[in-house]
Amino acid sequence: MTHVQNRPVNSLWRLRGYLRPFRVQMTVMFLAAITSVAAQIAIPLLTKSVIDGAIAHGARRMLVPLGLAAIGLGMVEALMNMIRRWIQADAVAQIEKTIRDALYAHLQRLQASFHDEWQSGQLLSRATTDLSTIRRFAGFGLIFLVINVLQFTAVIVLLVRLNWWLGLITAAVFTPVLPVCLRFEKRYRVLSRRVQDQQGDLATQIEEAATGIRVLKALGRGKEAAARHDVQATAVYETQVEKAGLLGSFWALLDLIPNAVICVILVLGTVAVSRHALSLGGMVAFITLALQLVWPVEALGYIIASGQEAATAAQRVLEIFDTKPEILSAERTEVLSTAPAHGHLEFRHVGFIYPGAADPVLRDVVLDLPPGKTVVLTGATGSGKSTLLQLVPRLADVSSGAVLLDGTDIRSLPLGDLRAAVGCAFEEATLFSASVRENVTFGAPAASDAEVEAALTAAQARFAYDLPWGLDTRIGEQGMALSGGQRQRIALARAILARPAVLVLDDPLSALDVHTEERVTRALHQILAGVTALVVAHRPSTVALADTVAVLSGGVVAATGTHRELLGSCPEYANLMSASESGVKV
Repeated sequence: MTHVQNRPVNSLWRLRGYLRPFRVQMTVMFLAAITSVAAQIAIPLLTKSVIDGAIAHGARRMLVPLGLAAIGLGMVEALMNMIRRWIQADAVAQIEKTIRDALYAHLQRLQASFHDEWQSGQLLSRATTDLSTIRRFAGFGLIFLVINVLQFTAVIVLLVRLNWWLGLITAAVFTPVLPVCLRFEKRYRVLSRRVQDQQGDLATQIEEAATGIRVLKALGRGKEAAARHDVQATAVYETQVEKAGLLGSFWALLDLIPNAVICVILVLGTVAVSRHALSLGGMVAFITLALQLVWPVEALGYIIASGQEAATAAQRVLEIFDTKPEILSAERTEVLSTAPAHGHLEFRHVGFIYPGAADPVLRDVVLDLPPGKTVVLTGATGSGKSTLLQLVPRLADVSSGAVLLDGTDIRSLPLGDLRAAVGCAFEEATLFSASVRENVTFGAPAASDAEVEAALTAAQARFAYDLPWGLDTRIGEQGMALSGGQRQRIALARAILARPAVLVLDDPLSALDVHTEERVTRALHQILAGVTALVVAHRPSTVALADTVAVLSGGVVAATGTHRELLGSCPEYANLMSASESGVKV
């Protein structure tokens, strides 16, 4: 698996575009936060006026206005915090949703080979945990970073104005914070990336154990699977503990520095008051303002940690965004958008090689499927039959040559038009955690009940009506509530219902018993009339569907003809059919 590496901070900066639609909310949020901080800072200055003015000079009439002013500032601070949090909650949730929608859409655009190479747990952790980490920083860490810098600067300026030498000493005591933060950030970055990758691996392992639970139980490998899980979970635990230890020591140091500052201020402030370099009210205001530096400094631990986690999460998310789709849709043309496809499918000297492979799977495939004709493709395991079928809906693109639909290279057709014209059913039937009806109408959501029933009948899938809630019965994740043969028949009904001009079937009856296969084959004879079909098959009963049989061998079409012709003229085909009749799938 190849990752595009970026520096984490740069990665976080590159996601700033997702904040632009919410810049008004973010601006109001920051203004509310700044106003709140300003009110908080003004209160100590008001306290100084009360002590040095109203109390020192006995001007009691000033106590009430000053008291009301203090209450007003407190109310302003509370109101601004409420507004900030209200806007913040909505804005950051929208930001997370926007990035998640964009990520999901990008994953849908990426070629099937990308999903073959990436672990599903890694993709899942990026689309959930990593985006939540970015949301938390955008909602809290980012605003605290900006506001705390402003608050720290403003307070230091006010301290210097109250007493220049005491203010400068206070600022100087905080200088060790910067190198400590830089050292922490470097170490925390490594641990943050490590634990996020480990969590993705753990998610993959858990998902595989859940989907493969029948195999684990049947083979009695539960303890071994648990041991592997324990190893991975322990790795996550150890990294998390190391992270917590680093963060704990950093926070402890950040707690120590402000407390040391307060001690220095108490001692030196007393000296300043005794020498009349600072008034009593000024001393109270100085200490109160200095206390307001405690939170900005202590919050640095949270801000740097959450910021580094968000930056690492952004880096991981951008590894997906930076992967460019290899199969791109052509601009819309008039070819398929103004009239339905006729279904003339042609393979012209098609070659295909998997990325990184030494030898091509397909070398020079030449095959012509006239409209309405059925061609059955057969050959030994590994001969490239399934690969050839994937080229038709452009789940993969040819390495050489071309696939043509109605005389047009399919790479020049919009993907939406192409895939509306091509229906597919694969040997490994993929169903979704939804009702039978939703799965069958996935490619034709506007289909009527009568059309759904006809497709189910043709696919010998009327068993769906006998399920507890009929067609509205949910069939579980990946359709695991059904048998393998039932899943294949539901998937076949889905392909039939889409009414494509070209139907691509990859050994769609392999999980059916002989009698059910015979009934489905008879129904397919009627359905395939007028539809161009390319069918991978091994059994003689399924081969009977063919107008023409093509034998794939050595990356080329080695022979074509009818079933009877090939039995007499092609020894390889005769051996394939003989082995199939013996129950051996080749």
